Amino acid sequence: MSVPECSPELLRTLFLFEELTDDQLETLCQSGHITEIDRGQVYLEGDPASCFYVLIEGELIMSKLSGGEDIEMVRTSQRGVYSGGWTSYLGDRVPQIYSASLRVTKPSTFFVLDADKFGAVVREWFPMAVHLLEGVFFGNQNTRQIMDQRERLLALGSLSAGLTHELNNPAAAAVRATASLRERVAGMRRKLGMIASGFYDRDSLVTLMHMQEEVAEVVAKAPTLTPLEASDREDSLGEWFEDHSIREGWDLAPTFVQAGLDTNWLETVAAAVDESVLEGAIRWLNYTIESELLMNEIADSTTRISTLVGAAKQYSQMDRAPFQTIDVHELLDSTLIMLGQKIGDITVVKEYDRALPPIDAYAGELNQVWTNLIDNAVAAMDGTGTLTVRTSRDGDRVCIEICDTGSGIPDDVIDRIFQPFFTTKPVGEGTGLGLDISWRIVVGKHHGELRVTSEPGDTRFRVLLPISGPERNHVDDAE
Repeated sequence: MSVPECSPELLRTLFLFEELTDDQLETLCQSGHITEIDRGQVYLEGDPASCFYVLIEGELIMSKLSGGEDIEMVRTSQRGVYSGGWTSYLGDRVPQIYSASLRVTKPSTFFVLDADKFGAVVREWFPMAVHLLEGVFFGNQNTRQIMDQRERLLALGSLSAGLTHELNNPAAAAVRATASLRERVAGMRRKLGMIASGFYDRDSLVTLMHMQEEVAEVVAKAPTLTPLEASDREDSLGEWFEDHSIREGWDLAPTFVQAGLDTNWLETVAAAVDESVLEGAIRWLNYTIESELLMNEIADSTTRISTLVGAAKQYSQMDRAPFQTIDVHELLDSTLIMLGQKIGDITVVKEYDRALPPIDAYAGELNQVWTNLIDNAVAAMDGTGTLTVRTSRDGDRVCIEICDTGSGIPDDVIDRIFQPFFTTKPVGEGTGLGLDISWRIVVGKHHGELRVTSEPGDTRFRVLLPISGPERNHVDDAE
């Protein structure tokens, strides 16, 4: 293939230059040159954008990296198509790097212009167009940043409301249990007064003290009964109390059943104390049981609060470096806890491959991805269904799947769901940025992949992340 000389007549045959004047075309010829490039790579994504290329003859392929793979975006032999440092007219206000890779499939002829010279002539010849393009470029950039912030604030508000609700339940339970425990302690103080007055003889008192210790141990190991088993035991205990003339015995029965005690144990109490003090002994033991149960409830409630606070700290990555080595299961669990109130009655199934190695990642931002995917899955199921969170290994990557049994994504929109501002939710319920943000975090920032397959009853979002993680200096500019 012979390389033609650059001339205004040749450049005018390219649609990009067809409206330029002879003088402008002459300037381009003097500033640039025509060259033939053999089959192979022309430039790589991420390299400094030094040249602007216009195809005259041949075939080119443009591609972008995704999950370590080079994905073909465009293949064309159309004369006049251009690529390279075309944003040079914006100067140093934006990173001047190639946004994709370019290669040719056969020897191809290009008109090549240094990016700096291209930017200079565009600013000189088309000042109004440059202002318009700047407005579009930076306007879209600012709009996206504002909407990203709004999306994050909306998510934060939703999570805060859910966390407040989740914290309120165990906190209220602890307050109620503390108030009840105070009443039981007051009742025990009154019983101590009876003991001090000599109501119980020494042997009976020693026996009761031993039984009190035994009860405390039994409560800690109380078995979990089915509703039917509990009801049968309550009936049996209620009849026993009635047979032994224990007043309001039917009210005492549920407490003894909850502690795991039965009529055989009560018979040992009856055999150990005098009949005249049996009712007092039963009520003394009832105070002990109730106190132990209330303390267990307080312990459970405060543990729940501590767990929620720990999950919130894990979710927000408070006091942790943005880039770190993490276990994806810890991030997934903290997100599920944070979204617990929103998940509601939906069944959650975890299928974790615990053999997965830790990965290097931006943990806080991955939590945002899980939040968006799980939130969408929950919304798709409308309160009922199964949410499955699955992890596995895929070569040198970890795979995280978020699956739901909702109505599915229609075929005519599934290719658009990662586009900014596109949403299938009703007006006012979605910004259309959740999946766009997730895409940029997974693909742009972590060099991973985000895929989706969907049919009614089975929608799956798959996140593939490299185990080695992204390079920090490469990732910071990804957004």
